[in-house]
Amino acid sequence: MERKGSVTVFLALMLSLLLSLVCTSIESVRMAAARTQILNSVDIGLYSLFGQYDKTLWEDYDLFFLDGSCGGGMLKMAHIYDNMESYMKPVLKENSQKLSVVQGGFTGYRLATDEDGEVFYHQVIRYMQDTLGSQGVQLLLDKIQNREAKVKEAERIGRQAEEGNAIESYKTEMDAAARNSQAALEEAQKKAQQEAEANGGIQPPAEFDSGEKPKDVVNPITVIRRIRKMGILELVIPAGKGISEKTVSKQSLVSGRSLQRGMPLFGGMSKDTSYTSQLLFQQYLMGKLGNYQKPSETGLAYQIEYILNGKTGDMENLKAVAKKLLVIREGVNFTCLLADSGKRAQVEALALAIASAFLIPPAAAVIEGALLVCWSFAESILDVRELFDGGRVPLVKKAADWQLSLENLPNLLEGLDSARRGTSDGMSYEDYLQVMLLAQGKAKKLQRGMDMVELAVRGKDGRGNFCLDSCIAAIEVSVDVKANKRKAFTVTKQYCYD
Repeated sequence: MERKGSVTVFLALMLSLLLSLVCTSIESVRMAAARTQILNSVDIGLYSLFGQYDKTLWEDYDLFFLDGSCGGGMLKMAHIYDNMESYMKPVLKENSQKLSVVQGGFTGYRLATDEDGEVFYHQVIRYMQDTLGSQGVQLLLDKIQNREAKVKEAERIGRQAEEGNAIESYKTEMDAAARNSQAALEEAQKKAQQEAEANGGIQPPAEFDSGEKPKDVVNPITVIRRIRKMGILELVIPAGKGISEKTVSKQSLVSGRSLQRGMPLFGGMSKDTSYTSQLLFQQYLMGKLGNYQKPSETGLAYQIEYILNGKTGDMENLKAVAKKLLVIREGVNFTCLLADSGKRAQVEALALAIASAFLIPPAAAVIEGALLVCWSFAESILDVRELFDGGRVPLVKKAADWQLSLENLPNLLEGLDSARRGTSDGMSYEDYLQVMLLAQGKAKKLQRGMDMVELAVRGKDGRGNFCLDSCIAAIEVSVDVKANKRKAFTVTKQYCYD
C-alpha cells in the first residue's frame, strides 16, 4: 500500500507540472498570436492609410504624398490617426483574441516641405532615376553640359558688348560734333555779321558748311537706338500670340509663408547636392511644369519662367527671360560678326562714311563699335522672335546663318517676321530654359518648384486650400493594445512612401 501511494503522489506531482507546462505553452502561443495579430493590424492600418495618397499629385506629378489636412489646408493629425485606427480595429476583432486599443498616436511624421524641401526633392530624384535609367541619365548629362558651356560663353560676350558702352560713346561723340558744329555756325554767322557791318550792311555769300550728312548716307544707329528703348516683349513676341497676365500672391506660396513642420523621425534625411541630381530635378520640372510654349492651365501659365525669376506675374517673368535670351544671342551674333571679315569690312566702310558726313573722321572707330553692337542686337531680335514662335536657332552662328543685312538694319521693324529664318538642328526656347535653370541654385529651384506644384493643384476643383506642407511622406506610430484584458503590448512602426 505504501508503494502504491508513493507512485500515486509522484504521478500527481508530474501531472501538475506537465499541466502547468501545457497551460504556460498555450498562454505563450496565445500571446504570440496576439502579438502577431496586433502587428498585422498596425501594418494594415498604415497600408490602408497611405493607400489614400493624393490622387492629383500622383496623376499629374508622379508623387506619393498623403494629404494630412483632409482638404482643409491645416494638418489634422488626430483625424489621420483615427482613420488609421479604424482600419486596425476589424483586424483586432478577428479570431477569439480579446484585443483592444488602449491608447496610441504618432510619434513622428515627415512632411513634403521638411528639411527645406529635401523630402519633396528625394521623391522627384528617385522617380527620375527609375524613369530614365543610368544610360538615360548619362546621355542627358552629356547633352546639357555641352550646351551649358557654349551658352555661358555667349552670355559673357553679350554682356561685355552691352557693358562696353559703344552706343553711349557714339552718342557722346555725336553730341560733341553737334556742339562743335553749332559753335562753328554761330562763329561764322557772327563773323559774317561783322563783315556786313564793315561793308556798309552788305551780306557776303555764306561759305560755311552746316555739317549735315549727305542724303545717300543712312545712319542706322539712330533707328536702333529708338528700337532699343521699346518694350522687349513688343519686339520678340510674334504677332497674334498673346501673353498671360496671371499673377499670384507670394505670401500664399511655399516660399513666402511660414510652413508647418513635421515631428523628427529616427534617422534624418541627408542633403543631396550632386550635379546629376540637380540636372534630374530640373528635367522633371521641364517635363511637369508649364512654360511659354506649353502654358499651364492652372496656376501661373509660365511656371518655368517663374522658377528662373521668382516674380509674381507671368508677364514680368517672361520679360526677364526674354532679356536674358537677347543677351545670349547678342553674344553669339557679336562673335559671328567679329569672325566675318566681309561683314567687318561693310561696317568699317559705313562707319567711315558716317564719320565723314558729320565731319568727324576721328570718330570712325567709335561709330564702328556702335554699328557692331546695333547689328548684333537687331539680329538677336530676329533670333529671339524665332524662339518665341516655336522655332530653333543655331547655338553657334556662321555667315550662312545670318539673316539681316546691314542695308536693311534701319528697316528692322518692317522685317521682324519676313527676314528671320530658323533651323532644324538648333536650340529651341525650351532648350534655352533648361540651360538657364542650370545656373539657378538648388534652393531656389526647389522652393519655386514646390510653389508651382502647390499653386497648380489649388487650381483644381475643390482643391483651393491645398498646401504642400500638409502633405505627409512618412509616419511613425506607437499603439498600446491590451490582450485578453491582461497584458498590454506596445507596437511602434514606421511607414513611408520611399
